[in-house]
Amino acid sequence: MREVLANATYRHLFAAQIVALLGTGLLTVGLGLFAYELAGDQGGRVLGIALTVKMLAYVIVSPVMAALTAGLSRRGVLVAADLVRAGVALSLPFVTEAWQIYVLIFVLQAASATFTPTFQSILPDVLTEEREYTRALSLSRLAYNLESVISPMLAASLLLVLSASNLFLGTVAGFLLSAALVLSTRLPQRADTRTTGFLDRLTRGMRLYVGIAQLRGLLGMYLAVACATAMIIVNTAVLAGERLGLDEASIPLLLAASGLGEMVVALALPRYLDHRPDRGVMITGTFLIPALLLGGGLALASLDRAPALVAVALLWFLLGTAISMVLTPSGRVIRRNAPAADRPALFAADFSLSHACFILTYLSAGLVGARAGMATASAVLGGLALLGAVGAILAWRAVTRPGARASSAPEAVRPAL
Repeated sequence: MREVLANATYRHLFAAQIVALLGTGLLTVGLGLFAYELAGDQGGRVLGIALTVKMLAYVIVSPVMAALTAGLSRRGVLVAADLVRAGVALSLPFVTEAWQIYVLIFVLQAASATFTPTFQSILPDVLTEEREYTRALSLSRLAYNLESVISPMLAASLLLVLSASNLFLGTVAGFLLSAALVLSTRLPQRADTRTTGFLDRLTRGMRLYVGIAQLRGLLGMYLAVACATAMIIVNTAVLAGERLGLDEASIPLLLAASGLGEMVVALALPRYLDHRPDRGVMITGTFLIPALLLGGGLALASLDRAPALVAVALLWFLLGTAISMVLTPSGRVIRRNAPAADRPALFAADFSLSHACFILTYLSAGLVGARAGMATASAVLGGLALLGAVGAILAWRAVTRPGARASSAPEAVRPAL
């Protein structure tokens, strides 16, 4: 990992990612607690709708902004997005009604839908060797993992002296520091684009994405990941309060269990991927998710309170490992199928399409959990995850059949290291 961090440009970008993620982590915890304060045992429904609004912003805005900003400075785009996010987060503590959460979340996440694909498309230009890029992906995943561990612990500490709404101030600080770090960095020039008109730029990423069987397989994997993530994010606060009888300070610790699972895998994968293809680990992680969710639903329905607490913590940890097995190598798959000029469009399409899965899963987690209980919600999400896993393996098998294009197969397109 040290060789990657020796690159000054990447080091600044990675630091910007870390501080923004810490702020976002506080926002996630704060939203869960804030929704619970506003709506009580219906907090899962409020948070589920708020996160669905977030996904709608991601799905709708990302391709549009990729097309609009195609000729602009990528550094300017990143800084502007951070400033918008900081301004919106500053308004969140003053919310008094659920609908106000939905409006502000849409604006906040529209800015994130601009920032993240732009950031992702820069990394292959900064780190041109696949070995270095793989380690950067692991570090990025590790940053998400550490955020999942550190932010909940930080939130638990802050909740001893602050209200849940004041956690949003940490979000503002994270976005402002992220903008300052991006400003201090010189980024590579954009590759020449191959498109001219706005409509062509708007649709190019989607057209390329759905035309590549390997990337279509990623969508099935993303559905499984979305099911696991929705169960964790939407229902942890309600599950802990209603099913397990825990206080607010214990909720972030349950969330930290999934982050710890992701971190373990992110640390282990780079050396593994130096000698083996992505396919095996990604498919294993994809099928592990429905198995855990379906088994977890049975455990939640049958266990008493004390054993249920242990079961949930273990389930969250294992779901975290499965999520990381899928997401950590996914950037490699996109990079191999994307010429430099098409990377911004393909990363924007990937961002949009992958987050479309969360529209279904967040609503399922929140609404089913509120009406039928946590065990049923886990079982429903497990069934959806199984559908995604089957679709993924069928798509990836299709490109390895005799007569299929070799360039579409994960093993065939993997460059020698």
